[in-house]
Amino acid sequence: MTRPIQDSPSSALAPYATKVAETRGRLVPEFPSATRTEFQRDRDRIIHSGAFRKLRNKTQVFIENEGDYYRTRLTHSLEVAQIARSVSRALGLDEDLTEAIALSHDLGHTCFGHAGEEGLAEVMMPFGGFSHNEQTFRILTKLEHRYIKFDGLNLTWETLEGVIKHNGPLLPEMDNQSLSPTVHAFCAKWDLELNTFAGPEAQIASIADDIAYNTHDIDDGYRAGIFRLDDLKSLPLFGSTLIEIEREYPKAEKERLMRETVGHVIGLMVVDLLETTKTNIHNLKPKSAADIRSADHAIVGFSPTMLKHEKTLRDFLQMRMYKHSKINRACAKARHIVKDLFNFFMIEPNCLPNAWYEVLQQQAKDDTTKARMIADYIAGMTDRFAVQEHRRIFSTETMI
Repeated sequence: MTRPIQDSPSSALAPYATKVAETRGRLVPEFPSATRTEFQRDRDRIIHSGAFRKLRNKTQVFIENEGDYYRTRLTHSLEVAQIARSVSRALGLDEDLTEAIALSHDLGHTCFGHAGEEGLAEVMMPFGGFSHNEQTFRILTKLEHRYIKFDGLNLTWETLEGVIKHNGPLLPEMDNQSLSPTVHAFCAKWDLELNTFAGPEAQIASIADDIAYNTHDIDDGYRAGIFRLDDLKSLPLFGSTLIEIEREYPKAEKERLMRETVGHVIGLMVVDLLETTKTNIHNLKPKSAADIRSADHAIVGFSPTMLKHEKTLRDFLQMRMYKHSKINRACAKARHIVKDLFNFFMIEPNCLPNAWYEVLQQQAKDDTTKARMIADYIAGMTDRFAVQEHRRIFSTETMI
């Protein structure tokens, strides 16, 4: 019998890295792989999942049919994973675990991005609400049906912990009664220690998400004509970088100037992240990943100056891009589509696809369970499919 791989293929990891040989394992025990570590298997299961494939046609900011070059949830997730893996390597952490968490962090996003989520959250308010973070956890632990022995992907404890704590500890900010039923039921079987911070790899995946969307949303906004290069010159990081590149390359095309500026800004944010995190590690002196989990604050993070710059970037995007009339119109349509579909299926559940309706009949004992299953169906739609489904149901042009 081939001996399974026990350690990361990387060179020696830092003492505070999450060690794959010390994994807490999977909820449903499985034989180890002869060719991959447990965290590599997690990453591969995420990439092969149906939910991951559908990110290709789910909105990041711009509805995917508005142009071929705007980022989708899939390209965003890949960019997050690239940044996260680079940072993880520089800090001597497990790159495979970092990548698995980064690739999975947006699996639960609905069609039409945050607009779709807002619409679904509104109609789900009487039934326990909706959030894409919880939906990601539902997909990973329940909704993916690829394997015979279990529902979900049966990922390792470390990957699931990193996903559910994407925004930090859940407790004591909320009590057990405030937790979503999915998370509460799972943690009753397998404690994910919601009162602590996630391990270092998960903290990196979270902040890589911030770096990616703050910089790339500006890139997409420029491409869409929402703002000009000159509008960026008053922004921290972007302004000084753009002016310096223009001075060095006065004849460069504007599109190339923009791409070059975005790349430099990402580099500046990554360097600040590494320097600040190394200082935090030096002060804490962690001997294991458990020490980082038990700290009273996140260890991976930006300097106060960079946090201030990041807030300025977020405010700029919020006012100049996310509230732009072009975005507002698309988001309003998206919310209406999602709410129309939900309300229709709540009244006419027999119009769900046959496989979904059969399961609903077997398992939906009350309106809350029925609503959650309908939300699962709608949240899993791509932008294109949601538009087509809405047209099929509500258009009077054809009855078929």
